[in-house]
Amino acid sequence: QVQLVESGGGLVQAGGSLRLSCAASGRSFSWCTMAWFRQAPGKEREFVAVITWSGGGTYYADSVKGRFTISRDNAKNTVYLQMNSLKPEDTAVYYCAEDCRARAPGVTRDEYDSWGQGTQVTVSS
Repeated sequence: QVQLVESGGGLVQAGGSLRLSCAASGRSFSWCTMAWFRQAPGKEREFVAVITWSGGGTYYADSVKGRFTISRDNAKNTVYLQMNSLKPEDTAVYYCAEDCRARAPGVTRDEYDSWGQGTQVTVSS
């Protein structure tokens, strides 16, 4: 069974940047679609970004498009989320997730099988 472990969260001022990492252990995830979701207090978990197994395809939520970049290094079994121009409304716990069923990249929670424990991102105004 794969374990996904996120890191890189923290406290940053508005306009700043953070880079989140999600490392997979237990097996390779090179054939899996990987995604980032986030959940703010009192809100539903929402889609942020997704990347195909090869890294050749990416898709973003409108709220982060142009500011966030998802990437992956299959040799390191790691997926990244570079977050620039952060806003207070980006404050949330960020989760990575994988879908290894060779389907089209999804944007809903129930399309993903394994999840990390999350990393907190707090953006101060």
